[in-house]
Formats: sequence, C-alpha cells, structure tokens
Amino acid sequence: MLQQPSIISKLPNVGTTIFTVMSALAIEHKSINLGQGFPDFPMSEELVALVNKAMQHGNNQYVHGCGLPLLRERLAEKCNGLYGSSVSGDTEITVTPGGTYAIYTALTAVLQPGDEVIVFEPAYDSYIPNIEINGGVPVLVPLQHPDYSINWDLVRSKISPRTKMIMLNSPHNPSGTVLSSHDIEQLRSIVTGTGIFILSDEVYEHLIFDNMKHESILRYPDLFARSFVCFSFGKVYHCTGWKMGYCVAPDALMKEFRKVHQFNCFTCNSPVQFAIAEFLLQQDKYLQLGAFLQQKRDFFQAGMQQTKFKALPSHGSYFQLYDYSAISDETEKDFAIRVTKEYGVTGIPTSAFYKSGTDNKVLRFCFAKKEDTLNAAIERLQKL
Repeated sequence: MLQQPSIISKLPNVGTTIFTVMSALAIEHKSINLGQGFPDFPMSEELVALVNKAMQHGNNQYVHGCGLPLLRERLAEKCNGLYGSSVSGDTEITVTPGGTYAIYTALTAVLQPGDEVIVFEPAYDSYIPNIEINGGVPVLVPLQHPDYSINWDLVRSKISPRTKMIMLNSPHNPSGTVLSSHDIEQLRSIVTGTGIFILSDEVYEHLIFDNMKHESILRYPDLFARSFVCFSFGKVYHCTGWKMGYCVAPDALMKEFRKVHQFNCFTCNSPVQFAIAEFLLQQDKYLQLGAFLQQKRDFFQAGMQQTKFKALPSHGSYFQLYDYSAISDETEKDFAIRVTKEYGVTGIPTSAFYKSGTDNKVLRFCFAKKEDTLNAAIERLQKL
C-alpha cells in the first residue's frame, strides 16, 4: 500500500478565530458588527489621492526590501520628535505588511525551541500561536480584573532561566488600558542585567485618551536596547485593509529581524509607501487622533448608560469592555451569540483573548464607528 502524505499540525489547537465566527454570524443575522476593530467611516481622501498619484507617476515597482528609504527617514524623524529617541531610519526601521506580521517576525528572529515568553492575558489572539509555531512556550500572566492592571510580583514569580521575552501591548487590546510610568519602572527592575528581550505592540500609539501619556518603549534607551517595537499605519490612518506597519529595533536586533523578513515578505506595497511618506509631513493627521476617538468612546459610553451594561475604563485603542453580569449569567460566548441573533448587535467575548477561556461576563465592543452606527447599536442593546 502506498503511503499518503500527512501533516503534523504545528498549531493543533488552533481553529477558526472568534472574529471570523462572530463576523459571519453578524452578516447572517444582519447584525451591527461592533466586534472587529475597523472603522466604518471613510479614511482620508487626501491619502487615497496620494496613493493614486504614486501609481500614476510610475511608483509601482519594488522599493527597498526594508522599506522606501524616504518613508523610513520620516518615520525616524517622527519617532525621535515624539519620544526623544535617536532611531536610525536606515538601520533600525523596517516597513512590514501590518503590525501582526512585525510581531511574528520579531518572535521568529529570536525564539529557539523551549524559550519562554511572558504573555499578559487577555491578549491579542496572534501572540500565543506566533510563539508556539516558533517552538516557544507562552507563560501566561493574567491582568487583574476589572482594571486589567499588571501584577508585577506575579510577573517576577514567572521569570525563569528560560525566559527569553516579555510581550507588552499599550494601549491594550482588548481592555483599552495604558501602561504607566510605574509599569515602566517595574519592567526595568525585572529585565535589567538579564538577557530578556521586550516586544512592545504599540499599534494604537496615537489612540490614547484622557490626557494620558503614551509610554512608548522608544522613550527609554535602556529598554529600547533589548526591544522590538511594532506599529501600524492601518490603525493610524483608518485603513486597516492596507495591512501596512513597521518595526523599530536596535541595529543588532533589526539585522536578525531583516534576515527573516527578506525571505518572507521581502518588500511591501510601493505606492502606499510613497503616499504615506508624503502624508507623514502633516503631523496633525496623527496627533489629533486621540481626541477624535475619545469623542467616539465618550459618545458610545454615554449612550450605553441607558442600557444594563456597565462600562469598564478604556484609556486607548478602538475598544471598550462592558460587563453584562446584571443582564445574564450566560458564558461570554453564548451571550455574544445570542445578542447577535436576537438583538442584532455583535461584540466579542473577552474569554476569546484567554488561552484558558477565563470568563468574567465581559464583552468587547469597537466604538471606532459612525455615530449613526453606534446610536443604532445602543437602541438595540437597550432592549436587553
């Protein structure tokens, strides 16, 4: 008998993501989808026109594999101006097809089989599979519900000789929490004098509210020296479907990052890079984002006070968590599905962001939507 080829899955426990499941349900039931994190309002017409201009002017062939040099130069100017860093666009920035790709590539560049990575839960759903597919071991540290703060003593107890990296995300998805200067000092006390890397997911860097400060790792030279810092153009310019981002890391780390990058993506969409390089000169386009999205958070939160949902604090990102324990004792997934089918509003069960499925009776809603969309969702949720 001839032997047939078979696959031994590298991700045996991974199935269809909850975002795909809930979005399909939303379409089926004509539900208002506040699940996935993408705007339903238009992006900048000027930026779209700049992409068209780049295409019309013939900028349609490969650019440098690490990113258009002019774009990297202007990103360095932005980073250094905002955070007081001294990043080199030539050797320390690589343009990537999205922030998630940058995170995967950073992990792939440094992880060896058996290396441990500290992951705070709830966590963006790509983190754990990205670690596991590289042979790493996720070491899970729960954030403290309901404020989703970090218990740094617990982090210290999880550090071992095999700890290779600590992953951070601020502003945080899904909770909307933001790292403080205290968190930075605690992090510094843990990693100083060790070989531990940091991966800082800062894709929501400009979506920060309530006059809070974004504690970018780029602000701290001692921490940046061991860090990969990942960003997203999609979140900044409301063009999530473009899948464009970048990674910033010290020269020695970026060399390893680029080794992986060159044989995977090699280079990214050229016309978009020309367009963004020009658009970056308008600082107000990204500096005003916090106030713009805070208005949407406040609008949604004020309307949700007319429902039985209880808002948990959100100081950044596209998202806010809402406690529904006064409405139902159903599991988060069951409740989210029922609300989609019976009331026509789709959220994401926060349990989906935990490997263990921790259930705190909380749903995540995306408020990066038109006011009409948010109003319609609120009216439906009032019926619960």
